[in-house]
Amino acid sequence: MKLHMLAALVASTALSACSVFDKKAPVAEHSCKQTTKEEIAALFDRWNNSLQTRDPKKVVENYAEDGILLPTLSNKPRLTQAEKEDYFKHFLEKKPVGKIDMSHIQIGCNVAKDNGLYTFTFADGSSAPGRYTFTYRWDGNKWLISSHHSSLMPEKTTGAKGKKH
Repeated sequence: MKLHMLAALVASTALSACSVFDKKAPVAEHSCKQTTKEEIAALFDRWNNSLQTRDPKKVVENYAEDGILLPTLSNKPRLTQAEKEDYFKHFLEKKPVGKIDMSHIQIGCNVAKDNGLYTFTFADGSSAPGRYTFTYRWDGNKWLISSHHSSLMPEKTTGAKGKKH
């Protein structure tokens, strides 16, 4: 008798679990934001234009809340919006203007990556060539930077175009 009751309990539990996976239940659709390499390239322009405002808050608006900044001129990874803002407060004092020298863009579903070389020129006439990676994520409304890594070029360059090894 106990065995029959246990079997009935197991069977009713199994049947009720099946209703959770009803084939007619709505399924959330996953859609990918359609984009182009040109649209992703323009995100650097948006970021660079925000540098020209000299307002760290405007620059940080380009970054996802959980994004990371591994900056060119600081050893400290910037994880929070406040840390990013602190970095840009000091970086913007130099009045930087960025220019892409070479770009390689890759696009996925709601993510994109722009890797390459850029040069910053500063108000004092100096410049800093560097390597960069911007990883972008579509948040449902706009593209935001989820990861930004920037570093100075490891080898000295010579001449107008530089010497490459």
